[in-house]
Amino acid sequence: MIVIGMAETADQALDLIRKSEPDIVVTDLSLSGRPGLELIKDIRAAWSALPILVLSIHDEELWAERVLRAGAQGYVMKSHATEKVMEAIRRVLAGGLWLSDDMSSAILGRLTHHRQPVTPGMPLANLSDRELEIFQMIGRGLSIKEIAQQLFLSSKTVEVHREHVKEKLGLRSSAELLRYAVIHTLEEPK
Repeated sequence: MIVIGMAETADQALDLIRKSEPDIVVTDLSLSGRPGLELIKDIRAAWSALPILVLSIHDEELWAERVLRAGAQGYVMKSHATEKVMEAIRRVLAGGLWLSDDMSSAILGRLTHHRQPVTPGMPLANLSDRELEIFQMIGRGLSIKEIAQQLFLSSKTVEVHREHVKEKLGLRSSAELLRYAVIHTLEEPK
């Protein structure tokens, strides 16, 4: 395997894909600028058959199903051994899907109605993909205007999402939301 390029932003990644025509894209969810979930959707729209594997530090329970719905074929935690990462790349290149055994069992359990659709004790799982992106951006200290610019949304739309997040998390004020988002963002593994 040969790494043909690396990008720090979604736009750089899209340019690199256009120029180099890779066999697979391995991406993180944490990118400068637009969120990694948006990159996955953009890649899927432009290159419908290009395999995508997400390699990330973010909680698999919260993100794996979201990246699959966005168009990726797999999710592997950076904390997994190198052999697992290579196994995931090979499986996705061969046309398969990759998730950890625990995550595969959890998703299959939900599909067969043997488990609740939302992970108990994980209120963030109740948020939509867009709401979760906005929540994380709030936690990183971005203003409504900055979030709107990065996600190509109106400030009003971001405010509506922010209100939905507050409701779903049972928070009464924007200050509570900011505190909760900052704490959550700081607790994420680096």
